[in-house]
Amino acid sequence: MESIRGRLTVWYATALILSIAVFAVVLYVARRSATYQDLDRRIQSEANLIAGILAESYRARGVLVEKDTAGRPVLISEVAAVLEVVPDYLLVTSQDGQLLFGSPDARSLGFVQFEQLTALANTPNGLASASAPRRYQMPNGPTLHYVNRPVPEAGGQIGTILAGADTRSAELQVAQLVTTILIAFLVGIVPAVLVGRWIAGRALEPVDSMITEIREITDGRSLHRRLPVPMEKDELARLAATLNQMWTRLERSFVALRRFTADASHELKTPLTVVRAGVERAITRPDMPPETLAALEETLQEVNRMTELLDSLLTLARADEGRAELHREPVDLREIVEEAGETGELLAEHAGVGMEIRLPPDPVVVSVDRSRLRQLALNLIENAVKYTPRGGQVSVELGNNDGRAVFTVADTGIGIAPGDLPHVFDRFWRADSARTRTSERAGTGLGLAICKWIAEAHGGTIDVQSRPGRGTTFTVGLPHG
Repeated sequence: MESIRGRLTVWYATALILSIAVFAVVLYVARRSATYQDLDRRIQSEANLIAGILAESYRARGVLVEKDTAGRPVLISEVAAVLEVVPDYLLVTSQDGQLLFGSPDARSLGFVQFEQLTALANTPNGLASASAPRRYQMPNGPTLHYVNRPVPEAGGQIGTILAGADTRSAELQVAQLVTTILIAFLVGIVPAVLVGRWIAGRALEPVDSMITEIREITDGRSLHRRLPVPMEKDELARLAATLNQMWTRLERSFVALRRFTADASHELKTPLTVVRAGVERAITRPDMPPETLAALEETLQEVNRMTELLDSLLTLARADEGRAELHREPVDLREIVEEAGETGELLAEHAGVGMEIRLPPDPVVVSVDRSRLRQLALNLIENAVKYTPRGGQVSVELGNNDGRAVFTVADTGIGIAPGDLPHVFDRFWRADSARTRTSERAGTGLGLAICKWIAEAHGGTIDVQSRPGRGTTFTVGLPHG
C-alpha cells in the first residue's frame, strides 16, 4: 500500500477480523461446552426421573416385571405405558441383564445397534447412583452421550437404567450458532471496513491539504507562503507550526544566498572588465616578449571565463528572485536554430566533428524570448560538440509533436553514466573530465542549469537521454502560443 489511508484501512480490517474471529472461537467453544453440559444434565435428570417412577411403582404395586406372550420378562404394562412418552434413548434391564423395556427411539435402531445399546446398559459401574455421562460412537449410527443408573430401590427386580441422547441435538445448536456468526461476520465486516476507510480518510484530510500546500511551496519561489495551522493543538498543528518555522529559516537562507550571489556577481564584473582591458592593451604592444605574451593570453582566457561565469550566476540569481524578465514575441524557431547552428558548425569544424541540422519546411512559430532561446540552443550545441570525440557526429533537429515545438540535440559521444543523469541540470555539476576532449577546458557547470530555467520559464520542458558509449540526446519541448 502506497498510502497511509490504505494501510490504516488494512490494519483496521485485519484487527477487526482477528477480533471477531477470536470472539467467535471463544463463543463457539463456550457455547459448545454449555450445550453438551445441558445435554448431560438432561440425560442424568431423565435417569433419575425414571428411577423415581420405578421406585414409586414398586412401592405401590410390589411387582414391576411380568412375562410376555413369548415368556420373556418385561415391565408391567402400566409402567411401560408411562415410560413410552420418555424421549431419547431409554433402556431398562433386569438384574441378570435381560432387557425389560426399550423406548421408541431405541427400538428404531437397527438390530446390531440395538444389541450394542443393550450391552452398554449392562456395563457394570458399581455405583448406587447415576454414573458420569459417557460418549459412545455407534458404528454406522449416531453418537450418544449416556448414563447408567442402578435402581436398588426397585426391590431388586430392576438392574440398570440406560438414559442416552443423540449428540446431534447439541451439534445442531452449535451449527446454528456458527451459521449466525458467519452471516454476521460477512454482513458486518464490509460496512465496518468501509466506515474504517472513511474515518481514515477524514482523519488524513488535513495531511492531504498539507501535502498540496508543501508541493506548491517547495518550488523554491514560494518560500514566503506558510501552512495554515489548525485551531486544535494536536499533532498536525504542531507539525504545521514546525514546518512553517523551517520554511522561515529556509527563506532567510535562500534570500541571503541569492542576494550574495547577485551582489558578488555584479561587483566582480567591474574589476574583471578593468583587468581584461589592461590585458588586451598589453597584448597589442609590439615589443612584448613571447613568454610574457603567452602568459597574458592565458590570463585573458581566464578573465573571459570568469566573466562568463559571473554572467551565468547573475542570470540564475535574477531568475531565482523572479527578476529575469522574458521579452516574448512570436518567433519562427527555424531562424533561432539556424543561427545557433551556424555557430555550432564553426565549432564542430574546428573540433573535427560532423554537424547535421534538420529543419521543417513550414514555419514553427512560438511566442518566446529570442535571445534566451538562442542562448539555450547554443548552449546545447556547444555542449554536444565539446563532449563528442573527433570524428563523431552532432545532429540538430526541429519539429512538431503533439502540438508542441520539439528541439533535439543528439551527439555520438561516449554518453553519460546512469548515476550522473539525475545531476546534469544541477548547478556547478560537471561531467567527468574524461568525457571531454583533452584540448577542451571544463565548463562552469551552469550552462545546463540555465537551459532548464529558460525552458521552464517558457512553460516547456527539457529532458536528457543517454547511454554510455551510445551518445546523449537533449530534447526541449515548447508549447505553441
